Amino acid sequence: MNEPNALRLAKWLDAMPSGGYALSNQAAAELRRLNEVNQELLEALKLADALLWGANMNAVVVERKVKAAIAKGEQA
Repeated sequence: MNEPNALRLAKWLDAMPSGGYALSNQAAAELRRLNEVNQELLEALKLADALLWGANMNAVVVERKVKAAIAKGEQA
């Protein structure tokens, strides 16, 4: 699987010299955090989609994953 752009950018920012780029570490950390949230939201959406289309899914488990992903996405 290809590496997401956010993670490639985070690695690039990590490699930047620290002088003059004081925010690069913070930006890299935020890109990683957002990538993680994105992955969790995609997983939750896929589960919800499967539930909607009649796959044998436990609605409570799907609901918990969706709510957890949403809560994590709202943190900033």
